[in-house]
Amino acid sequence: MAADTADGTTGTDEADRRRERHGWYFYDFACSVYSTSVLTVLLGPYLTAVAKSAADSGGFVHPLGIPVRAGSVFPYAVSVSVVVAVLAMPLVGAVADRTGRKKPLLAAAAYLGATATAGMFFLDGDRYLLGAFLLIVANASLSVSMVLYNAYLPQIAGPEERDTVSSRGWAFGYTSGALVLVLNLVLYTGHESFGLSESEAVRVCLASAGVWWGAFALVPLRRLRDRRTAGDAAPALGAGAVGAGWRQLVATLKDMRRHPLTLSFLLAYLVYNDGVQTVISQASVYGSEELGLDQTTLITAVLLVQVLAVAGALGMGRLARSYGAKRTILGSLAVWTLILAAGYLLPPRTPLWFYALAGAIGLVLGGSQALSRSLYSHLVPRGKEAEYFSAYEMSDRGLSWLGPLVFGLAFQLTGSYRSAIISLVVFFALGFVLLARVPVRRAIAEAGNPVPERI
Repeated sequence: MAADTADGTTGTDEADRRRERHGWYFYDFACSVYSTSVLTVLLGPYLTAVAKSAADSGGFVHPLGIPVRAGSVFPYAVSVSVVVAVLAMPLVGAVADRTGRKKPLLAAAAYLGATATAGMFFLDGDRYLLGAFLLIVANASLSVSMVLYNAYLPQIAGPEERDTVSSRGWAFGYTSGALVLVLNLVLYTGHESFGLSESEAVRVCLASAGVWWGAFALVPLRRLRDRRTAGDAAPALGAGAVGAGWRQLVATLKDMRRHPLTLSFLLAYLVYNDGVQTVISQASVYGSEELGLDQTTLITAVLLVQVLAVAGALGMGRLARSYGAKRTILGSLAVWTLILAAGYLLPPRTPLWFYALAGAIGLVLGGSQALSRSLYSHLVPRGKEAEYFSAYEMSDRGLSWLGPLVFGLAFQLTGSYRSAIISLVVFFALGFVLLARVPVRRAIAEAGNPVPERI
């Protein structure tokens, strides 16, 4: 096995390094279709419609005897999926670092999520509980897989390269999302010519995202290499390793207390990314239920987001090289706040203004996520990438349960999606303040990593 270099990457020739990076990019290409087609566009409105078909005369369903508005089923299911992910991600991260075997765990999480997504083909009639269950499994599996995927970043890119490499990964993901959305749009708008009902067309689109995820996950699984820190033992990946993983997790939590500035960044990211993830997952529900927009408009709007997000991710990567990642992220949070205010004021049944809002989201979405990931990679002590990225992923997807919960509760109490959408402003405003207070150069130095010239 090649030795680790001073910058944290592995000493291999440039061709091998490029091949591994391209494989890494392709996991974004594989799984982003789930995030785009399923979570952002199709499943929210469709599951809401399924829940409404099972609702009583007052518009409530009763899972486990608990009265829940049909319109709140989807955001509540997203929140539950996050709780499941919280329980799994730290353990997976600890086991991955302990054994040095990320790929088997990445494969298991990817194919469990892909299978659950493909199973959404059977979501019809009033099977809202089946839909909620499959959403929970797929969303939690995606979160676990992203812990392992993100943990490769410090190992395949040096400190000066990570903003660019991370941004390219997001660009690959948004490219695949846009491509599949075009196919979804063709199938949905022409479903009658394909001999399908509207419901069948949606279910085919949902299931195809799972097939895509599973098929393209083969590329990173072939190209990425398992690594261990020099001198580490390589215990078998079994019950003993799981027990060791729990012990190492406890040690990691204690170790993180030695890096309070890393924790400060995580807190800021937890807050503002909670808002980002909620906007992504609930935008289609807001568009269909509050603004009265049809599914074709929603698909094309998210397609616009995907196309502009590629340019946004690459463009914000360039801005970060000139102004630093932290300042660029802070600028994006100010734009997010303006987007929510505009969304609250958006008049119903006006697709043009909804497209304008989607365009603004696209320009800041990819860059804010990509730069947050690359900035955090500088704050991670070497040899603890998977464990620390499990904490990051808990902030990215794992602890992003509060936003959907607030969104669902706001609708549950008021019956208005406008009240729900404007409630998310606090996440961006507070996140801005918390991030502004983090001295990132000192945080990188205290983590024992080289400080880039501009950060």
